[in-house]
Amino acid sequence: MTLEIRDLSKIYNEDTEFPVAAVDHLSLTIEAGEFVAIMGPSGSGKTTLLNMVGGIDVPTSGEVFIDAENISALSQRELIAFRRDNIGFVFQDYSLLPVLTALENVEFVMQLQGRAAAECSQRAKQLLERVGLAEHLHKVPAKLSGGQQQRVAVARALAPQPRFIIADEPTANLDAHSTAELLDMMQALNQQEHTTFIFSTHDPRVIDRAKRVVVIEDGRVVEDRLS
Repeated sequence: MTLEIRDLSKIYNEDTEFPVAAVDHLSLTIEAGEFVAIMGPSGSGKTTLLNMVGGIDVPTSGEVFIDAENISALSQRELIAFRRDNIGFVFQDYSLLPVLTALENVEFVMQLQGRAAAECSQRAKQLLERVGLAEHLHKVPAKLSGGQQQRVAVARALAPQPRFIIADEPTANLDAHSTAELLDMMQALNQQEHTTFIFSTHDPRVIDRAKRVVVIEDGRVVEDRLS
């Protein structure tokens, strides 16, 4: 999977006296299997950029290509299906469904793909075991620690076998121990399965683990370096 961002912009309040360019004519290419941290201060455009890459937000101008497919040109229905099957999301607030157990949260996205119930259950169990939650399958999020909830979120992101995972400040609410465990797990998945990881972060613990660091200020790339 090659991700190519071409001259991408997102302008808020475009038709007012004071438009705000959250992302400003940004271009960037990320190759399959990379482990990339996108960093910058609050308000630099990190989250807006990832939301457009993930098809959650619509660019004002520019294009996003994934394996030569212009996702910016897809209809809303096509985009929902593409996002479901190709992109996994991990958010800082976990975004788990509170009434579902850990197992059900992971199963849910595969059910949306139309997979058989037995397949969903088997893969969900395998993923939760892989992230160290074999003893917590039937607990709802409120009964799990923050670190455990984020592990469920990672398992859920991996469930549909996406081509890449977008992680928006995934360690923001975690302590040092939980952060280290989460990053260990993500690095292992990156190395073993060649899953592409793209983080937005200002956490030095994430930046230290990244193989590539892209620095954004005022919606533009100001530095792009290998670590």
